[in-house]
Amino acid sequence: MAAFFQTNMTLDSIKIVPGRYSSLTDRAPYRIRCAAASPVKKRYNIALLPGDGIGPEVISVAKNVLEKAGFLQGLEFDFQEMPFGGAALDLVGVPLPEETSTAAKQSDAVLLGAIGGYKWDKNEKHLRPEMGLLHLRRDLKVFANLRPATVLPQLVDASTLKKEVAQGVDMMIVRELTGGIYFGEPRGITIDENGEEVGVNTEIYAAHEIDRIARVAFETARKRRGKLCSVDKANVLDASILWRKRVAALASEYPDVELSHMYVDNAAMQLIRYPKQFDTIVTNNIFGDILSDEASMITGSIGMLPSASLGESGPGLFEPIHGSAPDIAGQDKANPLATILSAAMLLKYGLGEEKAAKRIEDAVLDALNKGFRTGDIYSPGNKLVGCKEMGEEVLKSLDSKVPATV
Repeated sequence: MAAFFQTNMTLDSIKIVPGRYSSLTDRAPYRIRCAAASPVKKRYNIALLPGDGIGPEVISVAKNVLEKAGFLQGLEFDFQEMPFGGAALDLVGVPLPEETSTAAKQSDAVLLGAIGGYKWDKNEKHLRPEMGLLHLRRDLKVFANLRPATVLPQLVDASTLKKEVAQGVDMMIVRELTGGIYFGEPRGITIDENGEEVGVNTEIYAAHEIDRIARVAFETARKRRGKLCSVDKANVLDASILWRKRVAALASEYPDVELSHMYVDNAAMQLIRYPKQFDTIVTNNIFGDILSDEASMITGSIGMLPSASLGESGPGLFEPIHGSAPDIAGQDKANPLATILSAAMLLKYGLGEEKAAKRIEDAVLDALNKGFRTGDIYSPGNKLVGCKEMGEEVLKSLDSKVPATV
């Protein structure tokens, strides 16, 4: 199903619309299968992109959880696993094969593991796994990246911050994903008139790009605690001057949302000094990339944070914000919870299946309540488990739960 934001819509209005689908395919968004003595089930096509490093491990676990939650909620999934990132480079010579891009665009949602690794770090720029991710985001036209950062009561002691600072932190970072310095032109490495190498990247935003991400952020804040902080560098950057101007101009349309502005360097400091002051943050591509990783450590581990990348139409992209961690790949040490929670976001924001999403969220909390911890969130008194066992415990918790309610 298409995961989408329309600029005049609220988050609550994101829903499944039978028959509405991308022009890339004539297939219906889901098929209804009827059988004797079987309930009617909805069926979705999910593109799985395991990627590199720990990606295949966490995707395998999340797939099992997604299937179980779907089964309990009367949903079925057709999974199509495709090569992506470094794995695709090794297989076919490019990080985003055309077949992978097509499968992603024709799916109802995309679940991604992780990409990159030391093996490909010296490749030419266009042959690095990270370029595949940038191109995938571009192909799917997903411009709004939602990154929640919540300190769970069970993990407050895992935060590197003092308990009284970390306890109660609950924020959403809304990152613009397809513009700014990562995509701006001109870019590249050239030789100047003195024969010296010069690297150039361009931070560029058009008014409509700022407006659409700002509306997503205002709508998000409206459904949370009604506070939105726009982060920029308007004291130095012209692109940020326009950013602040456009965001401020939209504030009158959302009188129930309290808007503030903050320079990015101050925001980085305030996230450590007093993170509870933030509810919803909206910022550009590069600042959002950095600040969301910083926020992840407040929660105890980058291995806990999911993300959703959404566009105006078409499938959404759902992925943990952690990297491929090649140093622990294949050792059953990875934390799969960020990917499992990304699967929950897939259900909620991508397919409109909020009850199934709630089942997964509750199961993760139940597994944590029982004391199960992977190495990145372990503390004395808990039980240290690997990637597979953590997944098994979440599955057990899914089985033990009564039907979830919204």
